[in-house]
Amino acid sequence: MASPLEQFQIKPLVPLEVAGYDVSFTNAALFMTLALVATWAFMFFGMRKAELVPGRWQSAVESVHEFVVGMVDENIGPKGRAYVPFIFSLFIFVLIANLIGLLPYAFTVTSHIAVTFAFAALVFLICLVIGVAKHGFHFLSLFLPPGTPWYLWWIIIPIELISFLSRPITLSVRLFANMTAGHILLKVFAGFIISLGLAGGLLPLIGVLPMAMNVALYALELLVAVVQAYVFALLTCVYLNDSVNLSH
Repeated sequence: MASPLEQFQIKPLVPLEVAGYDVSFTNAALFMTLALVATWAFMFFGMRKAELVPGRWQSAVESVHEFVVGMVDENIGPKGRAYVPFIFSLFIFVLIANLIGLLPYAFTVTSHIAVTFAFAALVFLICLVIGVAKHGFHFLSLFLPPGTPWYLWWIIIPIELISFLSRPITLSVRLFANMTAGHILLKVFAGFIISLGLAGGLLPLIGVLPMAMNVALYALELLVAVVQAYVFALLTCVYLNDSVNLSH
């Protein structure tokens, strides 16, 4: 029986080497491309014939956009409107990548820490650049909450600094861990179904139990795929709020 971890293995589809570096087109690259194409198709076909009375596809695009705008307004405020395109693009791509990974024989790109960390690092760098560009050295006040007694500075500043620098790690691990754990569970229970189905006697009948569990887990994974895309976008808004508004 195949290992539950085999589904995460990156396999070259088009082997290619440039200057001694392996730049092969892999299954991960294929499904990232599919997620990108699906994102483009969702937007293009939803808005190519925009009408005053929207159809179902246009309504879907507008509903997702309004959802993201509401999230930005709630967590950043009016100044956050400038960053809606970035947050919207991030949310819709992560969501579609998560959903594609639930299809049979598909590859879940968000189950790889390299992918999620790249997104998280991009968010971190954007927030850092915006914070420094808008506030200069005053951005350092983020690491010292107002009203902190001077004799606690030596412990508060390192804690706040470590918390700030760990943002890309926590942001990436949260998405990666949730997607990986769920797909492993689905694979394990699917293996139970196959094992019991191949066994003799009454064991194939017992296989109905892990099958029912797999259906329930699949529904849960569908919810997790949506929630994790939302959490990723929400935390991006929270981090951008610190850079844009600098509440300290």
